[in-house]
Amino acid sequence: MKLLTVLSLFVVFAMIAKSIFLSFRAQDPDDYAGTGPEFELKTHLSGPILSEGLIFGPTGKMTNSFVAKMVGEWDGDTGTLSEEFTYSNGRQQSRKWFLTLGEDSTFTATADDIIGEARGTVSGSTIKMEYQIVLPEEAGGHTLSVTDWLYLTENGVIMNKSELRKFGIKVAELVATMRPDDELPY
Repeated sequence: MKLLTVLSLFVVFAMIAKSIFLSFRAQDPDDYAGTGPEFELKTHLSGPILSEGLIFGPTGKMTNSFVAKMVGEWDGDTGTLSEEFTYSNGRQQSRKWFLTLGEDSTFTATADDIIGEARGTVSGSTIKMEYQIVLPEEAGGHTLSVTDWLYLTENGVIMNKSELRKFGIKVAELVATMRPDDELPY
């Protein structure tokens, strides 16, 4: 019986260690310092942008997909990123981020469905942003902790991977692309 308890505890600790040290959450902006191309918020989140993505639920199965038309606008060190989402289930959603550049490659962002401020760091070809989001009532109204990573590719496409957690447990994952779209009618 003691051996089974010890083995069970070892498995639990191994799973926790893997989650913390050997997974998506283990990334740090310093891991990408010096990588290129250099992510510039005012350049790469400016003008019309087309995003296409998938949302995965807690079991790993795709639960929804979306297309988002975005427009980034900057005035000095402050900017907005307006997003118009259309989901595969027919739902539509609008969000407007208000971005403020800080010092040492940091920035903050706010939006109506965000609690407080999102905090972000630009490092090399990446951005890491963390925040708390309140889901719409039709999606349960839950408050989730979000970690967004954006990776800039050589051809200017941004790959976005996000984990959404409740009480530290991953409940959803988002994978999306974002690319300049000169054909959007803005």
